[in-house]
Amino acid sequence: MSGPVSGPVRSGGAGGGAAAGGEVGATCVLLLSGPNLGLLGGRQPEIYGTTTLDDHVETARAEAARYGLSVEHVQSNHEGDLVEAAHRARGRAAAIVVNAGALTHYGWSLHDALAAFDGPVVELHLSNPGGREPWRSTSVVTPVATGVIAGFGGAGYRLAIQAVAGLLGHG
Repeated sequence: MSGPVSGPVRSGGAGGGAAAGGEVGATCVLLLSGPNLGLLGGRQPEIYGTTTLDDHVETARAEAARYGLSVEHVQSNHEGDLVEAAHRARGRAAAIVVNAGALTHYGWSLHDALAAFDGPVVELHLSNPGGREPWRSTSVVTPVATGVIAGFGGAGYRLAIQAVAGLLGHG
């Protein structure tokens, strides 16, 4: 992504997705991407790899399609945008997959928004936070997540969708 973004980046699936006014509901998975994830592919490739966020989202969409699911994606560098997306998901998305980035460690309003969601919540990390700096070992998302997928690099997006599909009975 080039240049600054003033608000959240939303992208629906090939059919438009919720952000574009397309179909949502029992088959929609909301994928939330936190601060700095728009820099994936160029930011610390020795830790996060060279694959872009758009490529990870496409991996998630392709995997979701195998299970009859769609993916709505929201990326923002602002916690409030992610909180609002989680609020909008209530009653219209079946599950949330969240890579909260640094908000994982201190984003209490995101924690509360995810806690208010009735479906499965899968916490996702490209790297293994527990194997990095000590401050990364604390997650405020984990207590409200159904499960955590961490340390598998880009394959984590596929694994997160597989987990959601299984939890929703689509697997």
